[in-house]
Amino acid sequence: MTAFTIYPAIDIRGGKCVRLLQGDYAQETVFNESPLDAAKQWENLGGQFVHLVDLDGAKEGRPVNHELIGRIASSLNVPVQIGGGLRTFEDVKLLLSLGVSRVILGTAAIEDKAFTEKVLAEYGDKAAIGIDARNGFVATRGWLETSEVRAEDLAKELAAKGAETFIFTDISRDGMMQGPNVEAILSLAKASGKTVIASGGVTVQGDLERLAAHADDGIGGAIVGKALYTGNIDLASALAAVKR
Repeated sequence: MTAFTIYPAIDIRGGKCVRLLQGDYAQETVFNESPLDAAKQWENLGGQFVHLVDLDGAKEGRPVNHELIGRIASSLNVPVQIGGGLRTFEDVKLLLSLGVSRVILGTAAIEDKAFTEKVLAEYGDKAAIGIDARNGFVATRGWLETSEVRAEDLAKELAAKGAETFIFTDISRDGMMQGPNVEAILSLAKASGKTVIASGGVTVQGDLERLAAHADDGIGGAIVGKALYTGNIDLASALAAVKR
């Protein structure tokens, strides 16, 4: 069976670990004053890969919390991936030079094809494509705008350009504790023929088990945020369950 990875999520805004409800910057909950402490906590509980989001960066269109992200990357013994505001080749290069293992391209994957293709050509699997969708259509700019591009079409197009990993978020499920949209995630994996990491809506351990059951169909992992912070999901227990 193909490995399934659980990615504890740390969303950084103003130097703190927060969660936004459905990407709304006005609906923020602070979970930890120190994102570094949060990252160490998840590593100590067995997390094998940490997912970071620079929320300030997503809004500004450039890395904002990169110094903190570099500190987190160099302090952990497990890899980290980062998304949020990566729109230039120099910014991607900067974050990878700080010790980040994988960068996630979101808005730029839609708005700047030349940049995306250059990053994929240069860095290959060190770059993942974040596809955030609302009703099947790709949303951009920290979810503030919805495009006319279908998620599956974008995935097919970028897979042909060398993308190996997609991170798929169904915005309507994010932070709502309703469970992930397994059908949409599977159909993206099928359309692209690549690995898809699920994001948004993971609420209970059973959600992770349902996703992990499709590891051989291309669902390579899941990003878990709010449910870990509220205690709905126990990381050690979930890691053991998806290995079974």
